[in-house]
Amino acid sequence: MKGVMQDFNRQTSQRFEEYEERMKGKRQKRKEERDKNIQEIIEKDRMDKSLAEKVEKCCLRCGCGLGGVAAGVGIFGGLGIYGWKSAATATAMAEGALAGEAVAEAAGAAAGKKFVIAELQKWGISTLDNKGLGTYITATNYTNVRNIARAISIEYQTDLCLFGGSGSGADKSKTICTWVRANFFAAKDSPGNVSKQGVSTNALIQEAVETIVSNAKNAAGEASKEATEEVIKTSTVAVESTYASCQTAIIASVVAILIIVLVMIILYLILRYRRKKKMNKKLHYTKLLKQ
Repeated sequence: MKGVMQDFNRQTSQRFEEYEERMKGKRQKRKEERDKNIQEIIEKDRMDKSLAEKVEKCCLRCGCGLGGVAAGVGIFGGLGIYGWKSAATATAMAEGALAGEAVAEAAGAAAGKKFVIAELQKWGISTLDNKGLGTYITATNYTNVRNIARAISIEYQTDLCLFGGSGSGADKSKTICTWVRANFFAAKDSPGNVSKQGVSTNALIQEAVETIVSNAKNAAGEASKEATEEVIKTSTVAVESTYASCQTAIIASVVAILIIVLVMIILYLILRYRRKKKMNKKLHYTKLLKQ
């Protein structure tokens, strides 16, 4: 029995030793595999982390850079086009005034001519030198007081408005004759006329025409001023239109850049969140492998 027990104990011990050897090899193999897996996870995590960080930094830098660009475009672009607008407006006004001289001169002459014709028509004058007023009086001779007064006296025989008979000479019923008679006797009976002598009808007409021409020059001046202002306004409106277009373009550019910046920041936040979530999962998995 003793021998049997010894054989049994010896065989049992031998088997346990063999089992322990086999388990030791398996444990070593598992440990090596686990270490290898952990190392691969660490390397992969390092690479993923490096790539994710690079992408995040790139998005963040792009967002910051484009944000600075947007601010620069908004500030310096606005200042630039405002300076351009000031210079362009001054240039447009100077060029408009220069280009408007001819226009203003023509507009003034036309207004002066129109004024003289209208005033003469109030006297019942429709023709001078057997020509219509619009033909006889032009933009260049409407200020010639002497010629206009002489033409009126000859055409309407104003001297005969006072003494002409009903059968010949001037027609006393005409407005010009009525005006001549009224002003002749008013001048004759005025307190300043001590001798009570009548004045020449030609002198009366010339004096009245001088007044009309003087007022016509004022009207021409106003018309010239308005024409010049209109030309300048047209030039400055073109500048304002260009300025508004530039402003719109700058605003659109800034808005587009800001949208890109917002997208970059959102991408940065999403990538950062996903990377942290992934890292937490890998950390948890690594802890499980080490246990």
